[in-house]
Amino acid sequence: MYALFEDAGKYHAGRLMSEGDSSCQIELESGRRVKIKAANVLLRFAAPAPAELIAQAQLLAQQIDLDLAWEFAPEDDFGFGDLARDYFDAAAGAAHQAAALLRLFDAPHYFRRLGKGRFKKAPQETVQAALAAIERKQQQAALVAQWADELAAGRCPEPVAGQLYRVLFKPDKNGPEYKAVVEASRRAQLAPLALLQRAGAIRNPYQFHWRRFLFDAFPAGTGFPAQDVPPLPDELPTAPVQAFSVDDSATTEIDDALSVQGLGSGTVTLGVHIAAPGLAIQPGSTLDRIARERLSTVYMPGWKITMLPDAVVQAYTLDAGRDCPAVSLYLTLDEATLQVRASQTRLERVPVATNLRHDRLDGVITEAALAGQAPAEFPHAAELAFCWRLARELKARREQVRGKPETFTRPDYDFRLDNAGAEPSGDEQVSIAPRQRGAPLDLIVSEAMILANSTWGKWLADLGVPGIYRSQASLAPGIKVRMGTKPLPHAGMGVAQYTWATSPLRRYVDLVNQWQLIACARHGRTAALAAPFKPKDASLFSVISAFDAAYTGYGDFQRDIERYWTLRWLQQQGVGELEAAVIKDGLVRAQTLPLVFRVPGSEGFARGTRLKARIAAIDLLTLELHATLLARLEDGAAAAEPGSEPEDDSEAAEAAGAALRLAIDVEEAPAADAAAEPAAPAGAG
Repeated sequence: MYALFEDAGKYHAGRLMSEGDSSCQIELESGRRVKIKAANVLLRFAAPAPAELIAQAQLLAQQIDLDLAWEFAPEDDFGFGDLARDYFDAAAGAAHQAAALLRLFDAPHYFRRLGKGRFKKAPQETVQAALAAIERKQQQAALVAQWADELAAGRCPEPVAGQLYRVLFKPDKNGPEYKAVVEASRRAQLAPLALLQRAGAIRNPYQFHWRRFLFDAFPAGTGFPAQDVPPLPDELPTAPVQAFSVDDSATTEIDDALSVQGLGSGTVTLGVHIAAPGLAIQPGSTLDRIARERLSTVYMPGWKITMLPDAVVQAYTLDAGRDCPAVSLYLTLDEATLQVRASQTRLERVPVATNLRHDRLDGVITEAALAGQAPAEFPHAAELAFCWRLARELKARREQVRGKPETFTRPDYDFRLDNAGAEPSGDEQVSIAPRQRGAPLDLIVSEAMILANSTWGKWLADLGVPGIYRSQASLAPGIKVRMGTKPLPHAGMGVAQYTWATSPLRRYVDLVNQWQLIACARHGRTAALAAPFKPKDASLFSVISAFDAAYTGYGDFQRDIERYWTLRWLQQQGVGELEAAVIKDGLVRAQTLPLVFRVPGSEGFARGTRLKARIAAIDLLTLELHATLLARLEDGAAAAEPGSEPEDDSEAAEAAGAALRLAIDVEEAPAADAAAEPAAPAGAG
């Protein structure tokens, strides 16, 4: 005697060796014996043999018309043997009964499984819906197979091309486009990116990087809804100063300006004037929601995406020849000792006399000219000379707190495209020019902004008004700059507390802090009651979290796109060899370009060792530069000299696989806050 039984959702047949009240022992064709609950035995038969029964049942099951079987089936629940006798004939044998069991079990859209070989036919509407779903699934499978064939043959179907970025970076793994790419990649033995590039879905590497960023960060596009510029709430007094700003020539969001009064009198008043969109934009307004959604201006060579609409920027930017609304910090200084005697914050209109452009004046406004050792043939010469003297003193004081000098061993780089203000296509001619960090104009502005941000941070704390601060516990490796609501020390800056409040046209955090400062300027000791954000306000933590994520993503994109233009410059200039210095573990930094790359064979070289590398290949899609070692030129220091600028590990990470990461943990170098203050990236405007 043989038995057909169910075990773990599958059907087996074997020789019935023994049987008790609750269980039985069955020998399978392999010779293995299994103990089965008696209730799981669904059919006992004498012939044919178990293996033959299963084979016959599988063939017969495919012949059962499910629509016809559904019509034959009774309305109440039934056993598989009942259906076999109704469908085949009244004397349906073991093979026919087993066939009915297999067919019923494999058609849950027609028949509900009740267990122990019993079933109930599904309602007609359920069957129709299930059949429609099966039809759609079959059509999708056919479509996936068709698209996979095209991709493997080197052609990209339009639906796949239209979902390119979603497939690669935020895939719906049940979507036909994703399935087609996966299947074609398997067939062609190519990575999805290489497959899609070969199929023509990626024709322009620059547009790929650009559109990928927009897909991720600006899915609704970069345009602004129609929005009127809000008027100022009341009349502002005009400051008795002539202010000047220092920015790049292309900068349109001029956030900060300086003024100097009282030179030669023994008491000098330094004015730090910050554009004041916070006087007109109200928390919770439409413009606030726009700024909070973007959180920062995004910069890249030859283009930018502003945080605020252009009309708003133009209304509040500190353009020369205008009396501009500003939040001004006035610092009264002893002209001889440069000690701060007093500070005051005012809401006012500031006459801006001059917009100085450092890319035109760096060669003119030099240390020698500012120290009186060379002709000072530039505007505001006396004021700038005082600011230069003050900046060096402020830097020295901060370095005493830091415990070591703050020096910059690597230059910044200015990228210029011949796109004349149009959105770049990726084919423009690019020029890259080094600009030494810590140049006089940079230092003047950065030290003034550090002083303002530190002073305002203390003022907020003294008045009990919450703000958003940046802090760093120590200069030890791996200790990052953090954002929070407590006025903690910033070890990298060498200050007791540090806010970001000097770029409200470009950073949402600065706009939030400006609202708090405006409340302090208007209400003094009662400002905590009037400020938009109260102590322990949860919305401040929400702003910090969102800003951190967005700012990191924007920074990653800017580094990637600058790497693209650096590699593009190498191609345009026909550069075949590069001199570089070893960072670590085979990573090197080009001597005259913002470029980190890997050179096999240099893994054992000491840090700082200079070498010459031959460029073997450049991939603008993956942003990889492949190089070979030509010669070892000389050894550098095994470690950085004391007080030198620390290595930026994020640059090393950038070279390892740069472009297609979704996110990377960027460590902020201790001096990064100061370096970020002077101006937007060159050429970004």
